[in-house]
Amino acid sequence: MNPRILHADVVIPMTADNAVLSNGGVLIDADGCIQAVGEAQALIAANPGVPVKRLTDRLLMPGLINSHAHSGLLRGTAEGLPVWEWLQQYIDPMHRVINAREAEIASNLCYAEALLSGTTTIVDMWRFMHGSAQAATDLGIRAVLVPYVAEHPDHNYFETLSTNEALIQKWHGGSNGRIHVWVGLEHMFYASPEAWKRAIEMSKCYNVGFHTHSNESRFDVDETQRRYGMRPIEALESFGLLDAPHVLLAHCVWLSDHEIELLAKYRVGVAHNPISNMKLASGTARVEAMLASGIAVGLGTDGEKENNNLDMFEEMKVSSLLAKLSSLNAAALDAWSVCRMATIGGARALGLESAIGSIEVGKQADLIAIRTDTPRMTPFLSGPDGNLHHNLVHAVQGGDIDMTMVGGQIVVDGGKLLTADLHTLIDAANSAVPDLFRRRAEWLAAHKPVNELNQK
Repeated sequence: MNPRILHADVVIPMTADNAVLSNGGVLIDADGCIQAVGEAQALIAANPGVPVKRLTDRLLMPGLINSHAHSGLLRGTAEGLPVWEWLQQYIDPMHRVINAREAEIASNLCYAEALLSGTTTIVDMWRFMHGSAQAATDLGIRAVLVPYVAEHPDHNYFETLSTNEALIQKWHGGSNGRIHVWVGLEHMFYASPEAWKRAIEMSKCYNVGFHTHSNESRFDVDETQRRYGMRPIEALESFGLLDAPHVLLAHCVWLSDHEIELLAKYRVGVAHNPISNMKLASGTARVEAMLASGIAVGLGTDGEKENNNLDMFEEMKVSSLLAKLSSLNAAALDAWSVCRMATIGGARALGLESAIGSIEVGKQADLIAIRTDTPRMTPFLSGPDGNLHHNLVHAVQGGDIDMTMVGGQIVVDGGKLLTADLHTLIDAANSAVPDLFRRRAEWLAAHKPVNELNQK
């Protein structure tokens, strides 16, 4: 690609000083990296002949990082149950019958939705993820792919550590470094001690991250104490599952003070999923306590079935409001903190802060331009009484995205996806769903659902 300069009315780099640059510019080199950031006219004068893309009535900021998600095709069809019953009735039966083609269709649809709403990096725990890797390659998103692994006789319908390893070998570092592949476990309950050991050995062997769910519900805590005589994070430590080169845990709702200390000690990243936690009645995570302990906390949407969308701006707003409501403190989780969680905080949670998460020299040009000529961004105040960070958290919606750039490549422009035909992706999903649902219904009819986790 050719070098270019992006010139926006305002640039918010998400640096430590919470800078807001009026009439800002970003110089992007031929490799898709940020070469300079500053006043636009100065950059243009210093780089004659470099094309300039003028983003009038636009705010430029780092792309959002969705630190925990699941591709899927169940939106609006898995409702009204708490998490473990929800898994037994709706989700795990789908995993028993889904095929590779349907899984790839789901990833294409979800990655398109993410890009259109300003997400440039997504952590996706899903199935048959060679298709997900191809979808990420085709659409242009940066993806951390984490197979839904289960290694237990009662859960032999997920991915395995062997298929996870094959995905690492084929795709890790692929698509010009945009694709990362980590080791995943659906949950510690879904694997044997031998699998726990192999998972961490694989993570160390390939120097990749490890991702799983933990402390999502009260049942999670109670069941872990019943089985192992300790709380979930204590169990993860005891069994060596915090010893990977990098660990990212989803949810972490029901944490004790000691568990927060352990997360900080092991530098574990946490993916906070407030909308999913509310929808499934899981609880309210102690986000401010984690941040105060130095834990890197990012934001995640969770999947389309437990959210029911992948709009990270909605997640930002809800994270702030939930913190205020649960603490009865209107100052809780302020706008700058939430903006950091969605960008550089998410990058830290993934261990990728040296490459993404802020607009700084040497980092990947993962950028989004947000329309400012909307009622939601009015009044537009960037001076001493600036309100832009508050509006980003409490007013902006994913549909306000005008441009999305990943690694210097524009993949959304004028609010339109450039790397695929959106209607084709939607049609493919609508065509695939009836047969998937038919097969799930047939399986459920033949197998009376049981709560497998309560049979242990």
